[in-house]
Amino acid sequence: MTERQTNRTVEETADVVILGAGPAGLTLGNLLHAAGIDCVVLERADRAHVQTRARAGFLAANTVRVLDRHGLAAGLHRRGQPHGTCEFRTENGSFRLDYGALGRRELHTVYPQQDLVDDLLTHYLEAGGRIAFGTEAQSVRDAAGPNPTVDVRNAEGRPGRWRARYVAGCDGRHGAARRSLPAGTLRHQRDHGVSWLGLIAEAPPSLDAVGYAMHPDGFAGHMARTADLTRYYLQCERGTPADAWSEDRIWAALDRRMGAADHGPLHHGRIVQRSVIDLESDVIEPLRHGSLLLAGDAASLPAPAAAKGANLAVLEAELLAEALIDELSHGDSRALDRYSERCLQHIWRAQEFAHWMIQLLHSPLLNPTAGPAEESFFHESMRRSRVESLRTSRTHQDWFAENYVGI
Repeated sequence: MTERQTNRTVEETADVVILGAGPAGLTLGNLLHAAGIDCVVLERADRAHVQTRARAGFLAANTVRVLDRHGLAAGLHRRGQPHGTCEFRTENGSFRLDYGALGRRELHTVYPQQDLVDDLLTHYLEAGGRIAFGTEAQSVRDAAGPNPTVDVRNAEGRPGRWRARYVAGCDGRHGAARRSLPAGTLRHQRDHGVSWLGLIAEAPPSLDAVGYAMHPDGFAGHMARTADLTRYYLQCERGTPADAWSEDRIWAALDRRMGAADHGPLHHGRIVQRSVIDLESDVIEPLRHGSLLLAGDAASLPAPAAAKGANLAVLEAELLAEALIDELSHGDSRALDRYSERCLQHIWRAQEFAHWMIQLLHSPLLNPTAGPAEESFFHESMRRSRVESLRTSRTHQDWFAENYVGI
């Protein structure tokens, strides 16, 4: 590493500068560092925030295989819980799918994302990896050439600069990597017209399965996190503030939509986290722009109806690490040239299934942007037919299982 003063701006260097310390950035950092590639991770938040910010916690079988391959799965094997069942509750009754025995017979591992990030960060630092907390990337410049630079500011507001051979943008949809994309970059977007109130309750899980409830009042979801915490979702009107619903109203709505009177009561507890999630999807194309490459949420944002985000991030990080190692260690650029194409194949498949899940779980009759009434009733009838096919058709169930766990 070199460092020099240029107009009061400290300039430092690394072969690969990684923006963002989420699953994509930390997986990439671990793999590059293990291969002897000079890299650094720049993260705008402090360490405590990185290790505690809660996200989804369903890891696909392929994600576990990737982490296993690189010695990064010890924590999830100790504390993660295998999961292979989901339950659908409708006006016409309920049914379960043992998806772990369907399709490719693969399971999820329930492991909170903050625990995965903590594992990846601890492993990276203990191995001697470099990370700069409290360092916000402002922009990526000169990405079309062989020596891009990243302008940064530290927690005190002092400017800095990193010079690299490659910049890996793993800093999300609002980060510096996306802001620095050249004109003409394609961004495919879709607003699904659905909003969720996302909740974490200090309460043990009430089902031994992922619960999807399709109620006339709207969708409700139940996802176990730990023995003492449960993730819930409640469909709400677009524009609803996160604090608009009291805890009594939240639990009354969950009880009603989850059918507590018929299926048994839910375990109530204090709501410790809440947010409103507008279900949107987007994809950047291509994912490589000269020396700037995108991964994780910076590359694509699948709507959270199918738990694909973190799983795509880990997959993309492995593909990008392999490509950068080939280029920097062996002078072989073939994998780097194909990186965008390979990732986009997985991304669009994940996007398609997330879109299918949104259509399965949400009635267009509750969506004010769904279009004319006759069209909404047509789509509602198709949705109910889709649910019935999923309940009765083994072929449909196998397809669901393969795509639900697959990535």
